[in-house]
Amino acid sequence: MAEHFPHGVRSEVGRLRTVMLHRPGNELRRLTPRNNDALLFDGLPWVDRAQEEHDAFADALRSRGVEVLYLSRLLIETLAEADARAAAIAHTMRDLRLGDTLRRYLTDLLSDQGPDELAEILMAGLRNDEVSGTGSLVAALHAPDEFLIDPLPNLLFTRDSSVWVGDRVTVTSLAMPARQRETQLTELIYQFHPRFAGTERIHGWDKEFLEGGDVLALAEGVLAVGVGERTRPAGAERLARTAFAHGLAHTVLAVPIDQDRATMHLDTICTMVDTDAMVMYPNVAHRLAAATLKPDAEGGVRVEPLRPFLDAAASAMGIERLRLIDTGLDPVTAEREQWDDGNNTLAIEPKVAIAYERNTETNERLTAAGIEVVAIAGSELGSGRGGPRCMSCPISRDAL
Repeated sequence: MAEHFPHGVRSEVGRLRTVMLHRPGNELRRLTPRNNDALLFDGLPWVDRAQEEHDAFADALRSRGVEVLYLSRLLIETLAEADARAAAIAHTMRDLRLGDTLRRYLTDLLSDQGPDELAEILMAGLRNDEVSGTGSLVAALHAPDEFLIDPLPNLLFTRDSSVWVGDRVTVTSLAMPARQRETQLTELIYQFHPRFAGTERIHGWDKEFLEGGDVLALAEGVLAVGVGERTRPAGAERLARTAFAHGLAHTVLAVPIDQDRATMHLDTICTMVDTDAMVMYPNVAHRLAAATLKPDAEGGVRVEPLRPFLDAAASAMGIERLRLIDTGLDPVTAEREQWDDGNNTLAIEPKVAIAYERNTETNERLTAAGIEVVAIAGSELGSGRGGPRCMSCPISRDAL
């Protein structure tokens, strides 16, 4: 087996060595005007173009020496293991909508598939008109184009279903029903794939809601966790308690964010682009607050009062202040570029970040602040409301 960089992430900006992506596939072709809202897409992406854009994103990473792993390939290799296959099928069959007759039929059907075919069904779903002879009332009363197993178009956003905190991988728990199976697949990869043998997992898909897009490693031992539509207070508290118990953090900042489509995760509001610099949506920058969490003497969590986020972050990081780079020059431009994921950058190393090319004013401000911007196309990739950070799960970063 080839030698790999040690797995672990301790900051947002340490040199990126290994990342997990998911190349858009047939799961996106399942989107229709009738189901795209339920599946959390604002439109119907042109899938061929989305794949071209994603390939260019992966190439940009490789050109900077980053190892790119694909979730779909890892899943196929994982499903070659009998125990992983059994677990994947059992998780999928937990859906109470199926009923016993259809559940038995689908269990037998999935059990007969090879790893490639099983992975495709788990990702792209299965329609009622793609099976026959089920003997099930559920199938008989379903429309032909209804899904018996729902597709997972949001697999594209690998940041959410797992996030590395130090040398542990946090398997998250996704709040939206359309996404809950994603993290089950991710956990199977970390549990059974030989690449991750010996990796300790924390949290889990069956725990309180916690999503990777809300978790920012501001500095060694300092995490910020957005709390809003997706990550709930109980999930942030469990992560803090676990991180403290394992020595993975000394401070966690719980940051309430608006429960709004445009600000669904903390990383849609701000991302780190240098050890002391953050690109941030200016319409909320100075009203964002944080509750500072510290370990207490009994192994629990001590919650300190809310204070301005930028002040709390700088204090926890041990610096005088965070440099703030605004999204756009005026409120309207800022709102437009925030909607188009102008804040959602992916740092490759300090002062180098990947960003969508269409956010021209934000990118100009990053450049003026000394940040090298690696611009990529994202007109189709962004239809699910996610940028370069959302589409990537760093697995290995150098320590600062």
